[in-house]
Amino acid sequence: MKTLRETKIGKTVKVVKLHGEGPVKRRIMDMGITKGVEVYVRKVAPLGDPIEVTVRGYELSLRKADAEMIEVE
Repeated sequence: MKTLRETKIGKTVKVVKLHGEGPVKRRIMDMGITKGVEVYVRKVAPLGDPIEVTVRGYELSLRKADAEMIEVE
């Protein structure tokens, strides 16, 4: 299982599954990250938190903890 947090800068991946429960999962989905969507990893902060991605044509910053809940291929 590969997560969004493990994805290298400059790579585009497809979301396979969202892990997590209740409000956390709902918040990730509300940001546009759903099963089957492509996510491009733009930047990662020096300490690894946050991760900047492009999803559905807009930029988004995710915490490491949130990125670990997103399974990709």
